[in-house]
Amino acid sequence: MGGTPFITVEGPIGVGKTSLARAISEHFQFALLKEIVDENPFLGKFYENIEEWSFQTEMFFLCNRYKQLSDINAHYLKNKKPVVADYHIFKNLIFAQRTLSKHEYQKYFKIYQILTEDMPKPNVIIYLRASLDTLLKRIKIRGREIEKNISPIYLEQLSIDYENAINNFEKQNPDIPVLRFNGDKLDFVNNPDDLNYIIKKLSTLLKKGVFEHGTSNEI
Repeated sequence: MGGTPFITVEGPIGVGKTSLARAISEHFQFALLKEIVDENPFLGKFYENIEEWSFQTEMFFLCNRYKQLSDINAHYLKNKKPVVADYHIFKNLIFAQRTLSKHEYQKYFKIYQILTEDMPKPNVIIYLRASLDTLLKRIKIRGREIEKNISPIYLEQLSIDYENAINNFEKQNPDIPVLRFNGDKLDFVNNPDDLNYIIKKLSTLLKKGVFEHGTSNEI
C-alpha cells in the first residue's frame, strides 16, 4: 500500500462513524468505504434475541466486510487511491466476543484469521467515543427500525469493549496513529466548527506522514 492513506473511523453504535467518514471523504476527496448494516437479514432478529441470532449475524458481517476490503484493496489502495472507511474489520472480534458462546467464538476466530491474514490494514485510526446517553439519543434521532430494540445494557457493555480494544490495539500497533475524539464534546454533524477541528487534526497528521509513530491524546 505504500504511503497511501487508509483511514478508519471506529467507535460504538450511534457515535457517528459514517457521518464523520463521509465528511472526511468529501473534504479530502478520498474514496468512501461504508459497512453493510441494513442489508444484514439477521440484525433485527439479533437485537430481539442476541443469544439465538449472534452467530448468523456475525458471520454475515465478516463475509461482507471481507469482500468489501478485497474490492477496496484491488481497485483503490493498490492503485494508490486514498480510502476512508467507517469501520475496521477488528470490530468483528469486539462484537463476537461479546455475543458468541465460547465454542462458537473459537470457530468464528479461526475463520476470521483465515479471511483477514492478507487484508489491507488502515494506517490511521479515528476513534470516537461518547456516553451512553449520547449514543442512545443519536440512535433515536437516526431512527433505524432494526435498532429500536437495542438494549442500553448491551450498548454500554459494547462501549467498554471498544475502549479496551482500542487500548490494546495501540499497544500492539505502535506504528499506527490513533486520533481520539469525545462525541459528548464534539457535535461534528451539526456544528461546522467541530467538524473543522477534526479535519484540521487529521490534516496535520497526514502532512506529517501516516506512518509516523505515536498516538494522540483524547480531544
